[in-house]
Amino acid sequence: MESYLKENFGGVKAKHSSDEALGRWRKVVGVVKNPKRRFRFTANLDKRSEAAAMKRSNQEKLRVAVLVSKAALQFIHGLAPQSEYTVPDDVNTAGFGICAEELSSIVESHDIKKLKSHGGVEGIASKLSTSASDGLPRSRRRLAIRQEVFGINRFAETEARSFWVFVWEALQDMTLMILAACAFFSLVVGIATEGWPKGAHDGLGIVASILLVVFVTATSDYRQSLQFKDLDKEKKKITVQVTRNGYRQKLSIYDLLAGDVVHLSIGDQVPADGLFLSGFSLLINESSLTGESEPVAVNAENPFLLSGTKVQDGSCKMLVTTVGMRTQWGKLMATLSEGGDDETPLQVKLNGVATIIGKIGLVFAVVTFAVLTESLFRRKIMDSSYLSWTGDDALELLEFFAIAVTIVVVAVPEGLPLAVTLSLAFAMKKMMNDKALVRHLAACETMGSATTICSDKTGTLTTNRMTVVKAAICGKVKEMESSADTKSLFSELPDSVMTLLSQSIFNNTGGDVVFNKDGRREILGTPTETAILEFGLLLGGDFQAERKASTLVKVEPFNSAKKRMGVVIQLPGGAMRAHCKGASEIILASCKKYLNDQGSVVPLDAVTMDHLNATIDSFANEALRTLCLAYIEVDDGFSANDQIPEDGYTCIGIVGIKDPVRPGVKESVAICRSAGIAVRMVTGDNINTAKAIARECGILTEGGVAIEGPEFRTKSAEELNELIPKIQVMARSSPLDKHTLVKHLRTTFEEVVAVTGDGTNDAPALHEADIGLAMGIAGTEVAKESADVIILDDNFSTIVTVAKWGRSVYINIQKFVQFQLTVNVVALIVNFSSACLTGSAPLTAVQLLWVNMIMDTLGALALATEPPNDELMKRTPVGRKGNFISNIMWRNILGQAIYQFIVIWYLQTEGKWLFGLEGENSDLVLNTLIFNCFVFCQVFNEVNSREMERINVLEGILSNNVFVAVLSSTVIFQFIIVQFLGDFANTAPLTFKQWINSIFIGFIGMPIAAAVKLIPVGSK
Repeated sequence: MESYLKENFGGVKAKHSSDEALGRWRKVVGVVKNPKRRFRFTANLDKRSEAAAMKRSNQEKLRVAVLVSKAALQFIHGLAPQSEYTVPDDVNTAGFGICAEELSSIVESHDIKKLKSHGGVEGIASKLSTSASDGLPRSRRRLAIRQEVFGINRFAETEARSFWVFVWEALQDMTLMILAACAFFSLVVGIATEGWPKGAHDGLGIVASILLVVFVTATSDYRQSLQFKDLDKEKKKITVQVTRNGYRQKLSIYDLLAGDVVHLSIGDQVPADGLFLSGFSLLINESSLTGESEPVAVNAENPFLLSGTKVQDGSCKMLVTTVGMRTQWGKLMATLSEGGDDETPLQVKLNGVATIIGKIGLVFAVVTFAVLTESLFRRKIMDSSYLSWTGDDALELLEFFAIAVTIVVVAVPEGLPLAVTLSLAFAMKKMMNDKALVRHLAACETMGSATTICSDKTGTLTTNRMTVVKAAICGKVKEMESSADTKSLFSELPDSVMTLLSQSIFNNTGGDVVFNKDGRREILGTPTETAILEFGLLLGGDFQAERKASTLVKVEPFNSAKKRMGVVIQLPGGAMRAHCKGASEIILASCKKYLNDQGSVVPLDAVTMDHLNATIDSFANEALRTLCLAYIEVDDGFSANDQIPEDGYTCIGIVGIKDPVRPGVKESVAICRSAGIAVRMVTGDNINTAKAIARECGILTEGGVAIEGPEFRTKSAEELNELIPKIQVMARSSPLDKHTLVKHLRTTFEEVVAVTGDGTNDAPALHEADIGLAMGIAGTEVAKESADVIILDDNFSTIVTVAKWGRSVYINIQKFVQFQLTVNVVALIVNFSSACLTGSAPLTAVQLLWVNMIMDTLGALALATEPPNDELMKRTPVGRKGNFISNIMWRNILGQAIYQFIVIWYLQTEGKWLFGLEGENSDLVLNTLIFNCFVFCQVFNEVNSREMERINVLEGILSNNVFVAVLSSTVIFQFIIVQFLGDFANTAPLTFKQWINSIFIGFIGMPIAAAVKLIPVGSK
């Protein structure tokens, strides 16, 4: 079976499957009982190709509009602006000087001429009654009016499907339709021959069973859809930095209004259409809209920003002009039909299992019907009554047909692929509570097979709460364990050095110092920027005064490839100065001078260079992040288009930043190691810092290799093959190094790789990995969009929880498959063999429908929602080549199936003697006992299936409320069916002793299952 599954259903991957692979397995599946339900959680390939064509068309239109506007720029600059625009009365009455449609047309068509006619960006801000510096005023009434005039920042969404839609879809099952037709004919013939109500019992029994199956199925599916809807809401929670009423604050993108002032930086997604107010080196990736991969420079000359595009470099302040469905992104989203997410490899595999068993079941059903019909004809011929057919004969023939159809119902495990979705939905909901947001279904199951985790250091293994604890300035190394130590450093430094230090800290930063609504000072920016700014403030520096004292000429934001950031400022006297900061050894290597203990600039000799390098190493060996600050005087003719110098700097000083290891990380790494998952640290930090943190976390062990990115890049393919399995730490790595490492691990070593990332440059590695894990707090929107799972608390321990849930999903589905295949095998063989040997089937259509519900919907609920336990992380990972239906599962299936078949066959042949049954009612009582024993065999087998290898299957059973509820309701319903619904279910009430015997026969399956588990089999 496994080879058949791999050949026909193995082409679908967890990520980036081709449409050809997605289409291939659908062709193999062919005819299914209920296509609406079977393919509900699979991609709609027709709609997807239709949507892609629409998207291409829209992208081409927008691309042409942008190109035309750019070509027209040179002609427009010389023209005098003309205003022909008339403000609509309702907009004018509301207090605005421009309407939403006009704003939309200006930005969408990049219309510089129109923009100029409205007075440029400043004129638009004025007409929107907003301030470029303070943003929108706080007045709720004015915000409500603004929302009414310009709209809200939400896109059109498809309406949620009601419960009755799921009922209707459950009714689309082909076999249930045939059974419904059988029930109708049974009612007609039964009432015609035996009258009402006696003649209606069989037909009504089938109808009631169908309705029960339909409503239980629909309820389960509806609850799944609600879970997915809740998770979808969580995925869309995106916040941006906005200035309102003069204060910087975080706001949901859905609360943005026209006139808002939004702050954007690298990795952000532009949340609405808008205009550039101010910023530096802004590059926007518009490929999502135009299809063009080349980034667009946005500045005062080309100020247009479109919703849905991404900030590739630089930072800016943006004026929101158009929101929601009026934006280009909103219009594009509206044209796209929902193509759905790709199906997961397990869903596809289980579709394959369902197909194989379905075909076998269909053959059994046809043969069973033929044998039962032949026995009826033979009996009629022997009685010489083959020419006279009564209503009873017709009912009997109808019952045979119903049994054959019900065998197909039982045989085709329609619930198998849906059990995956149920388990994944359950796991995703629980993982959300454990601070992990799953963006793609397949990530849940893939994480269970992970063999390697490549983790960032900062913020994942460490707390990301940084403070400057050491500084080497003017040849002195100062420890700063408290604010008093920092203030004492201020008194020890010459004034000239303090001036340079403050200039460097407060100008060369991506952070900001603002005052919140309560009047308290707040430092904004990355943890590193925050630590440096806090250091500057404790030294007595004044952020606002320092920024006002000089003018920023050029800003180069931090670049993970160069490992540095820089600015050029114009000093009050008109002179130019460049400041840079970054990786200590890289910045120090570009320095030619340094500040001595007198604060004088002196040449940097070899002895001092060695001393400073030794200082960097000593800081790094204490697990401190080190940054070097430096400056250079620049020629007066420097312009914003020139490159910031990369050499000839004067070293101001080196700071050591403490970022403590997160509590619990060492234990989590140890859990990974015991689970067979290798943990590797990939960081841009200094190698000594990385090694110190890695040892503290338990990642770097004896025999493990720590390597720097530049050295890694020089290795040949043969050297990499030998080196990569030993690498435990990679320091000073570039995004390309991370991508190369991940690619080699996946392809050459066939590892299942999970990768963490937070920056825009991590996107390629996150995309390449089997599971991309983005950081929810420190992560950029670009990184989150490329990821499969978002770690909401940025904690490595949460990644281990994700791996545990992933394993739980995989094993839960294996348990369910084992349970369902056992019922399939027994139900098929029992009814088929009985039909062939005795001419009658012991289990009726109604009884088989009830058994189908126990094993399908209820079985999936019970077994596919088992929470994970710590034992899961003591097993080796499945990896890339593991078989889904293992030898262990086949052993358990065959052990139970043989026992159940022997029991039911023995009861059929010797049951009357065993239970002392006599009289005309004895056949009905015996069939009821067989049905009862069969159901209790499934009840106890469900308990057995909780563990595939361990003998103790009862541990933790009471803590799983769903399992207990399913088991209890199964037993209660079985009692009601047998004792009170005999006319409909073809059963007779049983005595107390007979009930005890039935339960005991079912219970015997448990010690037999325990004995079977002692039989050794290969793990594959």
